[in-house]
Amino acid sequence: MINILMIEDDFELAEILSEYLENYDFRVTIAEEPYIGLSTLNTSKFDLVILDLTLPGIDGLEVCKEIRKRHNIPIIISSARHDITDKVNALDNGADDYLPKPYDPQELLARIKSHLRRQNVTIAEEKKQKNKDLVLNEFEHIITLKNEPLNLTAAEFDILKYLIKKEGGAITREELIYNCKSINEDSSNKSIDVIIGRIRAKLGENPKEPTYIHAIRGIGYKLIQ
Repeated sequence: MINILMIEDDFELAEILSEYLENYDFRVTIAEEPYIGLSTLNTSKFDLVILDLTLPGIDGLEVCKEIRKRHNIPIIISSARHDITDKVNALDNGADDYLPKPYDPQELLARIKSHLRRQNVTIAEEKKQKNKDLVLNEFEHIITLKNEPLNLTAAEFDILKYLIKKEGGAITREELIYNCKSINEDSSNKSIDVIIGRIRAKLGENPKEPTYIHAIRGIGYKLIQ
């Protein structure tokens, strides 16, 4: 069963939403006080948080920051504050979604399902990478080599990320140019080779006897680990 923590000081609304979600096999824990919510989150396992912004004692944006520091789970803001500044601040401080009150519980349900699907894909990717030298953590925007973070430029990160995601497959230079957002579409194949060379240097690779990034004559590259 999916466990949801709802930090909401309007207990009547929380009860209505909780009863609705429980009809779809979600287990909802309600915390009216933000400090109780944070404590509950640190002592029990939850799959998603629904967070109000107007809370007693501490603003919901601060609660959102604290949750994001410690937990990599979806956070949906459920708030009567409609100002665009609040929405932007919430998303900048770790929220994954913002749902202005009032709303239909059906919309909340749809958003919960959407975020859980994405979370399951992320978890599956992390499991697939376990015990490998090169590990991509998209949430923290880092790539580690043997548990040590690599110091990569935006272009190096995007190319290595793409190679990791397509591990074992032959990737053309044109494909890298098209799919890596930090690479200018007008870039030449030679510029891709230069960036690959820099990545190899940071991986400590010998280009003549590569461990990870292998050149495929006439095509491009593939990553093997």
